[in-house]
Amino acid sequence: MIQNLKAQIEHIKTTDPAATNSVSIFLLYPSIHACCWHYLAHFLFKNKLIFLARAVSQFSRFLTGIEIHPGAVIGKGLFIDHGMGVVIGETAIIGDYVKLYHNVTLGGVGVEKGKRHPTIKDNAIIGAGAKVLGDITIGKHAKVGANAVVLVDVPDYATAVGIPAKIILKS
Repeated sequence: MIQNLKAQIEHIKTTDPAATNSVSIFLLYPSIHACCWHYLAHFLFKNKLIFLARAVSQFSRFLTGIEIHPGAVIGKGLFIDHGMGVVIGETAIIGDYVKLYHNVTLGGVGVEKGKRHPTIKDNAIIGAGAKVLGDITIGKHAKVGANAVVLVDVPDYATAVGIPAKIILKS
């Protein structure tokens, strides 16, 4: 947890021009608080303490405005910029050094069991208000534009925009 916290603070320092120092990031950024609570909730979830895990998750949501299901798997260095309204579903997998802006949903599209939420690979950026839905993959270094609705895989290094999202750039 400490390594993840350090990675998250460093990611915020390098990608947010408003970030002034590590202490202010630790104390004032809801992304840090939501992830710390998530580490605890995820630990409880993995140890079959589901009700307690959900209670911790809902408490975190109340404090931060960021809802992360305790079953979600989050890599190191996640930065949820501004945070409010972010929803991360139960089977979502988030890689290292991902950046999510406010009002992003990583959600499901049905009631089936098993993997039903997105996988976001390392260094991806998901713009404000974007909805990434279903068991799809957003590739490494990919970008999803603000308010896009993504229902299909986005390749590594590609950019997706629109409703429904279309790939507009791949380098």
